[in-house]
Amino acid sequence: MKVIAVIPARMASTRFPGKPLADILGLPMIEHVRRRVLLCPEINEVIVATCDNEILHLVQNYGGHAVMTSDQHERCTDRVAEVMDTKNADLVINVQGDEPLVNPEMFGPLLQPFKNEKDLLCTNLMTECESDIEFKNPNVVKTACDLKGNALYFSRESIPSPHKTGTLLYKKYKQLGVIAFRNEFLKEFTKLPPTPLEQVESVDMLRAVEHGYKVRMVYSPFKVIGVDVPADLEHAIALMKNDPLFNSY
Repeated sequence: MKVIAVIPARMASTRFPGKPLADILGLPMIEHVRRRVLLCPEINEVIVATCDNEILHLVQNYGGHAVMTSDQHERCTDRVAEVMDTKNADLVINVQGDEPLVNPEMFGPLLQPFKNEKDLLCTNLMTECESDIEFKNPNVVKTACDLKGNALYFSRESIPSPHKTGTLLYKKYKQLGVIAFRNEFLKEFTKLPPTPLEQVESVDMLRAVEHGYKVRMVYSPFKVIGVDVPADLEHAIALMKNDPLFNSY
């Protein structure tokens, strides 16, 4: 299968303007993401999709592939779909540009279910929340799954309820910004009308769930963090200093 990874990035983040260009140990954050995705042998092409000339020129100056997209997209999946309108691939991976510690070993498990299930349309990585603080953080998207691993719901609140579980042991999962689509489903997905819960939670994948599609959640042991606000950058820098991949690109 041909696999293309698209990294949507824009300067106008409401919580952290200019975030893709934030410096992490001498390299812009978007470049950390792009270079680390390139380390995965199962990915045939990596493209940065942006509506900002600053990002476009930066990636190109580093020798990367970047393309301009519309500045009217409200969802990152729409930006990814615009890029794929002119590309041929079996699978498309949407990789968020604000997760600088993304690990190339994450993508194999994300892609594997497509090889086993011909009717599977979408997979989404998740991992365990690292702390109760993260579990309660509204910037972190939590998820709950059915017994087959399909997403039941995504929320910026704590799910399942921490107040009603008593002594029951349960794992607290968060969605990672790494989602794979069959190319044809990505096109179909972006044509679906926005849904009420998607708009309430501001989580793209709720659109698929609300329209009745299965989103297969895939567990990842890698503790990737999202840089949502400037304070998260310090945490990312501290982790990057000890990350063995840093010196490989």
